[in-house]
Amino acid sequence: MIVDIKKSSIEVHDLTVSYNKKPVLWNIDFSLPKGKVIGIVGPNGAGKSTLLKSIMGLIPKDSGYIKILDKSLEEVRKEVGYVPQRASLDWHFPVSAFDVVLMGRYGHLKIFENPKKEDKDIAMDCLKQVEMTQYANRQISELSGGQQQRVIIARSLAQKANIYLMDEPFVGVDIKTETLIMDILKNLTKEGKTVLVVHHDLQSIEKYFDWLVLLNLRLIASAPVKDVLQKNLIDEAYGAKLSILSDLGNTLEKESLDPRDRFVK
Repeated sequence: MIVDIKKSSIEVHDLTVSYNKKPVLWNIDFSLPKGKVIGIVGPNGAGKSTLLKSIMGLIPKDSGYIKILDKSLEEVRKEVGYVPQRASLDWHFPVSAFDVVLMGRYGHLKIFENPKKEDKDIAMDCLKQVEMTQYANRQISELSGGQQQRVIIARSLAQKANIYLMDEPFVGVDIKTETLIMDILKNLTKEGKTVLVVHHDLQSIEKYFDWLVLLNLRLIASAPVKDVLQKNLIDEAYGAKLSILSDLGNTLEKESLDPRDRFVK
């Protein structure tokens, strides 16, 4: 199921991505609306994080193309804020919480230019939004998991972007932090910004998101939440342990074929 929209924030067309010749995303095609909190959901191994990284240009594509605000990523990189999985970051690097958030301003600086007072004020305001001002000078290694998550959220906010991509921002946080983050995301959409979130908890989907992208290696649905939360679609995404694409991937891996090749009888 794909719902057509007139003005899109992100467009993904015919996207295929593979690791070691094995497809992890296959012919993904959808457009996402502006000004919404959008969830990417699906079972483990469905390609959710891979989709986000593909949009950010962090991993190579086998085929397809992506547009952000009707332009290439290179043209609008400053318009995109990215929050990676917390576990992928080096939390032993000797910097303070404030230093990490200030890094969100670097994209707005010229080469060799030092952050100005305005940049520092923005960084401190972002720490305030995530209720972490009292930890501004604390080394990041001394923060709890939930506090670290708040800091990297603040760093993305400091970018003053129009589109935010977040990879499982609620993992390992307490309910207070989760509620705080969700309130911040909702406020961003009130400003016309778009937020795309990789998420794994089906129970909170209706409460958190306006729109869903449902994956299981291929696109199952991209539509408003109420249209995606249908038994047949959820069963299609989560019901089978092995999909046709999994079998295809195993064949490609075994025979060392390119995932873009088509089989001809």
